[in-house]
Amino acid sequence: MTSADIVVRTGVGLHARPAAALVAAAREFSCTLTVTYNGKVADAKSIIQILALGVEDDARVTLRADGDGEGAAIQAMVRLAQQGFRPDPTGGTE
Repeated sequence: MTSADIVVRTGVGLHARPAAALVAAAREFSCTLTVTYNGKVADAKSIIQILALGVEDDARVTLRADGDGEGAAIQAMVRLAQQGFRPDPTGGTE
């Protein structure tokens, strides 16, 4: 298992577009990915679960990956967070 703590800085938290960008990036990997916030855990590949977390702007969340490609998955999620959850204009998250 690989994990990383990130701070969500989007201006709106993990709502609508930022959440959709996170889910789209997570679905690129075969490993299990979760997001933990305020003691609640969500499947990073489920838009409903991510939105239900209610992650606010400037909140700290923990990303966890388990399985094939977990290191690459965490790196991609951290990079996406650093970009403010805006997908790479070249079409990839890596």
